[in-house]
Amino acid sequence: MTIKKILTIPDPILRKKSTPVTQVNKDTQSLMDDMLETMYDAPGIGLAAIQIGVPKRVIVMDLSKDNDEKKPLYFINPEIIWKSKLNSSYEEGCLSIPNQFAKIERPEKCHIKFLDYNGVQKEIKADGLLSTCIQHEIDHLNGVLFIDYLSKLKKDIIIKKVSKNKKELERVVV
Repeated sequence: MTIKKILTIPDPILRKKSTPVTQVNKDTQSLMDDMLETMYDAPGIGLAAIQIGVPKRVIVMDLSKDNDEKKPLYFINPEIIWKSKLNSSYEEGCLSIPNQFAKIERPEKCHIKFLDYNGVQKEIKADGLLSTCIQHEIDHLNGVLFIDYLSKLKKDIIIKKVSKNKKELERVVV
């Protein structure tokens, strides 16, 4: 397993729409293993393949707490087949938008169909944090970021902050 570089805004790759996986094989599983290792290292609770520059419809997640046993989840070609009319809001952050958070409102519950790590078709009913996280990561697959739910002013401020921090980190003092 290899830790990959996570792309950050304003990288245009993050705005690309990811393509479906046509066959779940060793390469797909290796990608998911690398994604999981990258996500744990970051640390985060969800990661879409596009965030490491791979425009495939693949997501990994693990909502377990720090000291709990790891419970990785793998979603290949995830598709929301139902969303509740009731909304809930969570303070969301994103590995591609480091150190920035905002309260985002999304459907409280959703049902998803997807292929698992072995390519087996599954469906789950999600609520709470799982529902929010799945919707957040599926947005990534469609080139949508959580800041797109904010006002233009708030979005512009966040992009400016991240871009400024990125430039400061890229400077080298010898």
